[in-house]
Amino acid sequence: MQFGRTYEEFTIGDVYKHWPGKTVTEYDDHLFCLLTMNHHPLHMDSNYAEKTTDFGKNVVVGNYIYSLLLGMSVPDVSGKAIANLEIESLRHVAPTFHGDTIYGETTVLDKTPSKSKSDRGIVYVETKGYKQDGTLVCVFRRKVMVPTATYIKERGGEQPGRPELQAPAAKKEK
Repeated sequence: MQFGRTYEEFTIGDVYKHWPGKTVTEYDDHLFCLLTMNHHPLHMDSNYAEKTTDFGKNVVVGNYIYSLLLGMSVPDVSGKAIANLEIESLRHVAPTFHGDTIYGETTVLDKTPSKSKSDRGIVYVETKGYKQDGTLVCVFRRKVMVPTATYIKERGGEQPGRPELQAPAAKKEK
């Protein structure tokens, strides 16, 4: 299974469709809100949402959807990243509700070799998230610093630091 890409493996115009999708549960939404201290009743209070909002039900907090899409993109985009450099833009286009399934895809917009170090480059991508019915819900653009194949080779290969399984020691006889 591929986990991220080196600079040479990115091609401008390529589209990576992230799989699988994720069905958002009420638990996911509430846990994210609690972890991030976002206690807005639109996300946490179904009575409030039902009686006072245009949606008539809780809306999933948008930053959870962004975080979910960012995570979905890691195996295709930033699994080998040296650093996420910039989130250039983030737009929440449509609401997401409990029970919706989110899918994502990322397009490579540009790539630039590093000006200071020859063993890395900057990849500029746009990630879009959409619901099971095709409704676009979130779009963001970011710049990611990724290694070249030389960087990977010089630092121990694809899985540096991964320990090897040791054979069990032979039992001593008494």
